[in-house]
Amino acid sequence: MARTKRHPDNVIVGEQGRIVLPARLRQELGLKAGDELMARVVDGQLILEELDHALHRVQDSVRAEHGGKSLVDELIAERRRETRKEKEELLQHPPGKYGDQR
Repeated sequence: MARTKRHPDNVIVGEQGRIVLPARLRQELGLKAGDELMARVVDGQLILEELDHALHRVQDSVRAEHGGKSLVDELIAERRRETRKEKEELLQHPPGKYGDQR
């Protein structure tokens, strides 16, 4: 999906709020009937964005807020630490013969 500098296309808002994207724009973006877009307003501009692009944008934003670290990787590492700690505690204080508590 290459960015090109062309003259903007005008679109008309229909009575029910529908707009038709010009064929040239649909072709340039590889959009076809039934594709879903995310719509949002930024600084008074209507932004239409493919869902996978929006998802990557949000993921990149969250990653940047957390110093480039993956929250999933951090959660997995935390669970591994907790599991390791639980195993160490069990080795130091094993349950009784019938599984009773310490």
